[in-house]
Amino acid sequence: MYCPAAFTEDRLDVQHALMLAHPLATLVVGDGAGITADLVPFLLYPGDGSRGTLRAHVARANPLWRALRDGASCLAVFQGPQAYVSPGWYASKAQHHKVVPTWNYAAVQVRGVVRIVEEAAWLRRQLTDLTATQEGGLPQPWAVADAPPAFVDALLPAIVGIELVIDTIEGKWKVSQNRGAADRAGVVAGLAARGEDAMAQLVRGVGAD
Repeated sequence: MYCPAAFTEDRLDVQHALMLAHPLATLVVGDGAGITADLVPFLLYPGDGSRGTLRAHVARANPLWRALRDGASCLAVFQGPQAYVSPGWYASKAQHHKVVPTWNYAAVQVRGVVRIVEEAAWLRRQLTDLTATQEGGLPQPWAVADAPPAFVDALLPAIVGIELVIDTIEGKWKVSQNRGAADRAGVVAGLAARGEDAMAQLVRGVGAD
């Protein structure tokens, strides 16, 4: 990933926070047959391994797990907030008009050693943990244990687990760090007016540390 120094985000806790907030990753897999890209919801276990471990499951009918089992390389891409930035929002536009549009975004890319898992206990835990994470904020959260055990047992053979121990992790936060304070303030106002609150918050935080 092309990442100028100004946009590099190498704080592991910040990278992990994005992955937890945006768990649906694009899993890119390359083997002798070509390259595939699948959307897969991952659950991050930050304390497993030095950089964390990702766990997920896919349908057994999905051929990607066989490619991973055979040693194909893979890349998991987590996309955070993103938004178009108009040059009309920059204070410097009124001064010299030497401004152009751009796009702000935050993303994390992960690579690592992959293990394919078919054990029922592992799969049940992955389903339970992932569901609990997503259901936790609901008024009446649903749990895997709410379904009949025999029903869940019958479904487990239809899925396959994927475990990725993170080896390398890259974060890119392109959030107007290369603009002056007045231009950033204009970007925050413009984003907020369009309802792009998540990106506005990231731009607002530039220099806050």
